Amino acid sequence: MEGRSPDLDSVGSGTKRSSVSSSARSRTRKEFLDRFVNCEILTEKLDQWFRSISEDVAPNEPIFDVPFELIELQKFDYALEMVSFEQLIRMPSAVYPSAANAMEASAFLAIEDFLHASVKGLWEAFWSQHDLLPFSVSCLYGPNLKFYQAEKAISSGKVEGLRATGVFLKNPRHSHGKWDHMLELALLRPDIGNHALDSDRQPSLSVLGEALFYGVRMLLSRSVSRLTFSQNFNSAFILLVDTQYGGVVKVEGDVNKMEFDVNSVYDSVADWIAKHCSISVSPIDRIWNKLGNANWGDIGCLQVLFATFHSIVQYAGLPKQSIEDLAADHGSRLQTRRVERELWEASLNGNGMFQFQQRSVSPEIVEIQEESANIEHEEILRLEVGSVLWIEDSNWQKGYRVNGVLSNNEHLYYVASPVEEPGKSHFLYVGSHPSLLEPAWEDMNLWYQVQRQTKILTIMKQKGLSSKFLPQLSTSGRIIHPGECRRPSSGGKCDHPWCGTPVLITSPVGETVAEMVAQDRFGLNEAIRCCHDCLAALSTASSAGIRHGDIRPENIICIRSGSRHPYFVLVGWGHAILEDRDRPAMNLHYSSTYALQEGKLCSASDAESLVYMLYFACGGVLPDLDSVEGALQWRETSWSRRLIQQKLGDVSTVLKAFADYVDSLCGTPYPMDYDIWIRRLRRNIQEEDHGKEVDTSG
Repeated sequence: MEGRSPDLDSVGSGTKRSSVSSSARSRTRKEFLDRFVNCEILTEKLDQWFRSISEDVAPNEPIFDVPFELIELQKFDYALEMVSFEQLIRMPSAVYPSAANAMEASAFLAIEDFLHASVKGLWEAFWSQHDLLPFSVSCLYGPNLKFYQAEKAISSGKVEGLRATGVFLKNPRHSHGKWDHMLELALLRPDIGNHALDSDRQPSLSVLGEALFYGVRMLLSRSVSRLTFSQNFNSAFILLVDTQYGGVVKVEGDVNKMEFDVNSVYDSVADWIAKHCSISVSPIDRIWNKLGNANWGDIGCLQVLFATFHSIVQYAGLPKQSIEDLAADHGSRLQTRRVERELWEASLNGNGMFQFQQRSVSPEIVEIQEESANIEHEEILRLEVGSVLWIEDSNWQKGYRVNGVLSNNEHLYYVASPVEEPGKSHFLYVGSHPSLLEPAWEDMNLWYQVQRQTKILTIMKQKGLSSKFLPQLSTSGRIIHPGECRRPSSGGKCDHPWCGTPVLITSPVGETVAEMVAQDRFGLNEAIRCCHDCLAALSTASSAGIRHGDIRPENIICIRSGSRHPYFVLVGWGHAILEDRDRPAMNLHYSSTYALQEGKLCSASDAESLVYMLYFACGGVLPDLDSVEGALQWRETSWSRRLIQQKLGDVSTVLKAFADYVDSLCGTPYPMDYDIWIRRLRRNIQEEDHGKEVDTSG
């Protein structure tokens, strides 16, 4: 072997021998590297080694250690809390089928953007916000092991030969990148996601062999490089990615211990891997959601970002802002949010800017005179299809024919048409007789749906609130019961069980989101449009100091008739908040965290309830809850693990971004910015006629 020629031992002085030996060793390594070009041969050489180490571990147990401990990732996660990564423009998508080449092309473009956003975000957070980013990204072309920009390689027909994407130290003389300038390499393997389903979630030998091939090439290239490395360069990180999943392979070892036999390159490398190389492999976890948006805060992304962080350290040295320093601020950030929340709560009792009280509205305490009438609970009015109900107010009488009987899991309501206008449809709600309000909680719920909601809709009408996303008050009055009414005055009631029963009639009529979800008819377009329309309704109501307080799938309806495009209306305003002393409905699944804790709403409470509703409607699993404590624990776990964002991100990136925004507002005194999210959602609504804006007016 040239690097150990015995002739060199007798040449000149010690210095000369050292110089000649070093030069010969360098030439040998370069020749060795030039011959090390085929990953398949290396994989075959590693087969026996892989079998032997696989036999030493128990079934379903990982063969290799993980590169990062969970406590390290947790600390790194805390350090990244205030780090903003660029929104990715080009994203891989596994949702819509396409040609294989087109899928690969989009994936390489997306990986290039993802790596650039990663190194840029980390560089600015830990090293410098002012210095130019010293790194670039290029794709590896397999046949010649050279690097090209993804767009250039794709346009020149090289997409089939692309194998991976690397992050490089910028070099004006080699703009596309060199092997010894490489920080890390992301290997695109379409089958990586399959390993996420395995019990050990670790790659097979075919995948691992290719990763080890590129990792060893990186280490060999560095060993013959003229670059001076700030940190130990005996380790290399290879990322394994597809359009949804990813993992990390860390290859570490001293290449000086390798036998550089140029006549037996692959045997030398395989022997070095078996005897002198330390390999660690992370579990395969989700990095992108199904639509291609990066889940920056999830553990899959954290592993990749942490590998990128260590790769930057090898070239740029230790960061100016350490992980420990940034993570230490985690507690102070939580404390700041607690203080802001306490200030906000204090302002509710004073004259602060966050006080939402409408003094002009009459009090909510309703005095009900006790009656001696013995009315049984079973005598609550039940209407049948085809029956006609007559309603009166002080100045008129009107009949409505029942066309349908509906239920919202609490009580019945109806679809009815005016006798004079059978082509029009309305929702008809029948309340409880006043003397039934005290003994039956069900009848108290009816009071909220009829009497209280009538009041809220009347106030909206008086204040001039107009939006097609809000229900319209058509009629309210009392039932005209059969037979002679013997009430003492126009304001009283007789002993008939239906006398004085209030009725509310609203429009428009549609099916609830709960019904759509049950019939599997709530998809991507419906989710985005529903979020947009509900926010528009909440924005209009909040302009008059009214908040909903009871957002759930049964209180949102989809309107398909009388409009060019379907739209959603936020109904069920009986529990709306007018004054600080009002209390919202308590729902273990959909109430906001603040409502469950304090029995009040904050500025983001309705939006938080809307997020829970969308999470459910988009396929999220709601647990069985039987206590407020359990409901709060579920919310804390879901937000901290980003389960809600991840589920919404599978449907739409803008819905995931909205959930992140709502999460950032919860527990703070900051008001909701409805307008910006209404505009963002409007841009994502798919219309049949492209280019026409969605009408959000009333």
